[in-house]
Amino acid sequence: MPHPNPPEDPRPGPPSPASMRRVPVQERSTERLTRILDACAAVLDEVGYEGLTTRAVAQRAGVPIGSVYRFFGNKRALVDALAHRNLDAYAQRVTERVAAVERGDWRGAVDAAFDEYLAMMRTVPGFGLVDFGVPCAPEAMPDANVQVAERVAALLAGHLDRPLDADLRRTMLVGVEAVDAVLQLAFRAAPSGDAALVDEARKLLHAYLGRSLD
Repeated sequence: MPHPNPPEDPRPGPPSPASMRRVPVQERSTERLTRILDACAAVLDEVGYEGLTTRAVAQRAGVPIGSVYRFFGNKRALVDALAHRNLDAYAQRVTERVAAVERGDWRGAVDAAFDEYLAMMRTVPGFGLVDFGVPCAPEAMPDANVQVAERVAALLAGHLDRPLDADLRRTMLVGVEAVDAVLQLAFRAAPSGDAALVDEARKLLHAYLGRSLD
């Protein structure tokens, strides 16, 4: 399915090496890895996770199949690397957005994190299927929401000049889990996210976080 807006570049750097056989060190290898991950995202949008194959990714990337296996043992490892790249890109984008929010304004900071997630869902190839975890294989990245919550909580703690303690971590994790469920429902209802459900997700987040942050 084509994206309603031109795709944005989600590439802040190489993915986590945990999902990879080899980490590129030369620029040429890094560029080849980027092409492979970009191709993976494009093929995912066309055929989904079940239809994804390493051969199709290699053909789309214009590289020999051996180049894919040089980095990844199977398609799950390939998609896991794409998920890690998405997470790093999301954290970078939110960091830049929060830096422009008035210090101490937790709603503005939370809205920045919320809006960047929506923007990536709507514009980044493959993100709607993968975002920060592997579809049909949650055991490959079982703590995806934990990682998202941890990064957002750390940004929020710095923005509010408060400790990154267990209470803030727990509050943010519950908020992320709840909003993720509603937004998944919103994007099942409409390709760009059902507007009413998206609005409900934002209200839910504000109401819940307000109990601790107001």
